[in-house]
Amino acid sequence: MDWALTLTILIIVIALVFDFTNGFHDAANAIATSVGTRALKPRTALIMAAVCNFVGAFLGQEVAKTIQSITNPPPGYAGLLLVGAALFGAIAWNLTTWYFGLPSSSSHALIGGIVGASIVAGSLIEWSTVWDKVVIPMVTSPVVGLILAFLFMRLIVQIFQNRNVTKVNEGFRHAQTVSAAAMALGHGLQDAQKTMGIIVLALVSMGYLGADAGIPGWVVFAAAAAISLGTAIGGKKIMTTLGRRVIHLTPARGFAAETVASAILYTTAFVFHAPISTTQVITGSILGAGVEKRFKAVRWNVGVRILWAWVLTLPMAALLAAFCYWIVNLFAHI
Repeated sequence: MDWALTLTILIIVIALVFDFTNGFHDAANAIATSVGTRALKPRTALIMAAVCNFVGAFLGQEVAKTIQSITNPPPGYAGLLLVGAALFGAIAWNLTTWYFGLPSSSSHALIGGIVGASIVAGSLIEWSTVWDKVVIPMVTSPVVGLILAFLFMRLIVQIFQNRNVTKVNEGFRHAQTVSAAAMALGHGLQDAQKTMGIIVLALVSMGYLGADAGIPGWVVFAAAAAISLGTAIGGKKIMTTLGRRVIHLTPARGFAAETVASAILYTTAFVFHAPISTTQVITGSILGAGVEKRFKAVRWNVGVRILWAWVLTLPMAALLAAFCYWIVNLFAHI
């Protein structure tokens, strides 16, 4: 038996499982506001999000290259173990936060896993990439989303304040179909690429792909299929948290949040090549659209729970990945 090939395939399968959990964990990011405002039925929204996730995965590869550049894994089985441990840390944290209905970041869970496993493995980490492409966007993107959604919502209020409320709500319900689709495309563009990057790291470690080679077409297709399948199955708990528990959204506020979040996703992917969190961006945008109405309209106690999930994601995923690498390496002597 070719153990090198077998183990590589196993790691690729685990990566696709992570991609799948990313889909059902983050499905709410794209459609929670549309479902919360009753612009779309949950089943319709999930199907639309799944299709858009699949298409979005083919729109670029720069985010995947950023994921690849975070670490320089050692060749052979040690590099494969690093990738596997990173995936274990990310999946474990994803399942934990999903169980409690917290919209944490799958992206940062994966990056935390890569960093944690790399530290234990003694692999060179590009800390400048982690700082510039992960930490800074992690802090700024939800804040930018909050501010822009607030301003956009204020503009909408000024334009439509003397119009018939029923007709305005109906119009924005139709508009939300477009904004939700844009969010789902952005989610596929951002999150599917992260799995592509981790699969390429595994292939490079085992010598099946050159370090400077592009992403194979079958990797792109597999990542797109896995995340869209996970999205189709959905994430009802997290959808409820984002769509209704943080704030009671109107169609106009849902449209404002989705539009701003989509713009941030595309800008960071195409301009800055930064693997940002779709969860954090849409949550910040929802808060901004809600604050425009009045400060007390937002259920800040739910927001605090979400904030804790954000703060803990990178270190907890890193610890889980580091522990996995240490245990396996202890018994396998890689």
